[in-house]
Amino acid sequence: MLADAMRSNIRQYGMLVALGLIIVLFQVWTDGTLLKPLNVTNLIQQNGYILILAIGMMIVIISGHIDLSVGSLAAFVGAAGAVMMVQHGISWPMALAVALLIGAAAGAWQGFWIAYVGIPSFIVTLAGMLLFRGGTQILLQGQSVAPFPKGFRQLSSGFLPEAEPETNYHNLTLLLGAAVLAVAVFQEFRGRRQAAKFGLELLPRGLFVVKLAAIAAAVTVFTLLLASYHGFPIVLLILGGLLVAFGYVMRNSILGRHTYAVGGNAGAARLSGVKSKRVVFLAFVNMGVLAALAGLVFAARLNAGTPQAGINFELEAIAAAFIGGASASGGVGTVFGAIIGGLVLGVLNNGMSLVGIGTDFQQVIKGLVLLAAVGFDVYNKRKIGS
Repeated sequence: MLADAMRSNIRQYGMLVALGLIIVLFQVWTDGTLLKPLNVTNLIQQNGYILILAIGMMIVIISGHIDLSVGSLAAFVGAAGAVMMVQHGISWPMALAVALLIGAAAGAWQGFWIAYVGIPSFIVTLAGMLLFRGGTQILLQGQSVAPFPKGFRQLSSGFLPEAEPETNYHNLTLLLGAAVLAVAVFQEFRGRRQAAKFGLELLPRGLFVVKLAAIAAAVTVFTLLLASYHGFPIVLLILGGLLVAFGYVMRNSILGRHTYAVGGNAGAARLSGVKSKRVVFLAFVNMGVLAALAGLVFAARLNAGTPQAGINFELEAIAAAFIGGASASGGVGTVFGAIIGGLVLGVLNNGMSLVGIGTDFQQVIKGLVLLAAVGFDVYNKRKIGS
C-alpha cells in the first residue's frame, strides 16, 4: 500500500520535495543566508512577476498550446502604463485598469487566430512577440519613462501595514499565516474525506500525519521569517489570491474540467460537447491579462517603463510550468505546480548568485533541470503505457 501511495503521488509531490532539498542545499551552502528574512522577501519580490506568468502559462499548456509572446506583452503593457501615468497624468488605479484591459484585448487577438482561425499557437504568439516588442519601442521611443506614483510602486515593493500591539513580529502577518495554516489543514481533511467517500485510494494514516506536520512546519517557518522583517509583501498577497482563484477554477469549475479535456484529447472533447474553441480562446485571454499584470508588477519594481523589460520572461514561465508538472502534450498540470516550478527556478537563481556561480553556469544548470523535468514526464508516460 505504501509503494502504491508513493507512486500515485510522486508526480504531485516530487517537485515539492525537490524544492525542499534545493532550499536545504543552498541554506547550508550559503551559511544560512538563503533563509534570512531579508533574502526571503527579496526572493518573493524578484520572482513575483514570473510566478504570475507561470500560472497563466500553465493553463495555456494544459489546454494544449504555448505562448511565446508573454514577455513582450508584459513589456508593452508596462510601457503603456508608464506613458499613461507619467506623460499623461492618469491616476494609477485608472492606468492599472486600462492596462489590464489592453492585456485582455491582446490575449483575445491571439486567441481568435489560434482558436477560431486554426493557426498554430507557436506561429501566432511568435508573431505577437515581434509585434508587442516593436510596440514597446514605439511607445517609449527607445527611452525609459519614470518615475511612478508611490501607490503604484507598492504593487511590487509594498507590505501589509503594521498593527497594534507592538511586538517583535508583524502582527497581521502572524494572523494571516495562522489563517493560511488553518485553511490548508481543513482542505487536507476535506480532500481525504471526499476521497474516502468516492472509494479512491488514500494515503496511509501515518503518511497523512507526516504530510500535515510538514505543511504546518513549512507555513509556520515561512510566516515567522516574513513576520520578523516587514511582513507579507503585497505581491505575495496578489499571488495568493491568484493561486486560490485559479486553483479553484481549474479543480472545481466546468471551464477548468473542459480545459483539461481539450488539452488531453481535443477531438474527444469536441465530440463530448465541449466548446473547445471557446476554451482555448479564454485561455489566451486569461494569459493576456496575467501577462499585463506581470508587466505592471515588473515596471513597479523598476519604477520605470523600459524598452528592455520582459526579455526571456516567456522562457522562464514555460520552464516553470514544465518543471511544475505540465505535460508537453497537454491535459496535465496544476496551478500550484506552476508556483512550485517557478520557486524552484527562483531559489536556484538566488542560491547560485549567493554562492558566486556565474550567469553562464546558471543557465546551464537551469537548462538541465528543465530537461530532467520533461524527461521525467516522458518516462512516466511510457511506464504507464507499458
